[in-house]
This record gives sequence, C-alpha cells and structure tokens, in this order.
Amino acid sequence: MSGYKLNEVELQNAISNLPGWTVKEGKLHKEYKFSSFAEAMGWMVSVAIYTEKIGHHPIWLNIYNLVQVDLMTYDLGNVISNLDVELAKKMDELSKSV
Repeated sequence: MSGYKLNEVELQNAISNLPGWTVKEGKLHKEYKFSSFAEAMGWMVSVAIYTEKIGHHPIWLNIYNLVQVDLMTYDLGNVISNLDVELAKKMDELSKSV
C-alpha cells in the first residue's frame, strides 16, 4: 500500500472512526491501558510483528501497563497519512485480543 498525506477532511473522518485517537502535536495519538505490564508488552510484541510486515512503525512509550502511541509518516515529511490510520485500526483490533 502506498502512502499519502491525509487532507483535513480525511483526517477528521478518520478520527471520527478511531475511538480514543486524537491529533496531538501533528501526530495521531492514543494511550492504551492494560491490566498488567505483561499484557502491555504482549500487545506491543503483537503490534511489532505486524509493523515489521508492513514496514511502518509507531513512536511509543511503555510505562508499566500504559502504552502511549504516536503515529506519523516520516517518508512523506512527518505527516499523518493513510498508513497511520491503517496502523491505528490494527492496534485497536489487536488490543481487543489481549
């Protein structure tokens, strides 16, 4: 899948379909809270396997059971792209299976 920068309308539509996601400092942002450190790490490993397959990676920070995620596309000039939206959807999907 090739990436393209989302215009403002596309970005707002995407946000409305991504519960809990916001735009923060020019990036898609969400905080995931799990019941334990092990669950948080298990989810991160699942996401990491997927991101390696698609070649698109998050910026994230793990503090015990909390994972803060920021998404943007470096290759398009540090903007929010369709690739970020797709990764956000996959992250949400994987968080439901933890």
